[in-house]
Formats: sequence, structure tokens, C-alpha cells
Amino acid sequence: MARINFIELPAADIGAAKSFYAKAFGWALTDYGPTYSCTVTGDVDIGLQGDGAEAPRAPLAVIEVGDLEAALAAVEKAGGTITRPIFGFPGGRRFQFRDPNGNELAAWKSE
Repeated sequence: MARINFIELPAADIGAAKSFYAKAFGWALTDYGPTYSCTVTGDVDIGLQGDGAEAPRAPLAVIEVGDLEAALAAVEKAGGTITRPIFGFPGGRRFQFRDPNGNELAAWKSE
């Protein structure tokens, strides 16, 4: 079953964000390059995107799916609007979309 397993947050000052979450909640964050860091718990993880060109405007819920192409087709058929076509990143591939109410989410598949 597809489920939300990741929330991505914009982080203009990634160092400050990493420090805050580590101090406030004891989170261990793994860096994936100089502008991205995330928890790796296997439950619902948090990603911090420090690259302004890549960062979402608001928190971005990410849904894990078994078949990314089928999920994209299902989102379109259900009336969703693709805002970012399928792209790869370290650990998988994803696409982003808006639901009929304008909420932006993403679907991803690990690789």
C-alpha cells in the first residue's frame, strides 16, 4: 500500500536547520551533498533541502509507491497535475504533483 513515508522541508540555512532538529529532537541526519540532509529511520523521515532552486515552498509530503510510472498515470487519470516529471536522485526516483485542491505532493520509488 502506498503511504507517506517522507516529508521534505525547505531549509535556507541547512546548518541551522540540522543543528535545531538535532538539539530539539535528537535527530541524527545524514548528508547527501552540501545542500541536503535527512533522517534515515525507515519510518516517516524528514529531509532538509538547502538548495533554493530545488526546495519546496512548503513542507512536501512524499508517498512511497511500488511502481512510479503507474502512480504517475494514476495521478493524472484522477485529475492531478504533474508539477515535476519523473527525475532521479541518490536513492531513487520521484515526481511531484498537485492534487485538485492545489496541494503539492510527491511520489517516489527507491532503487
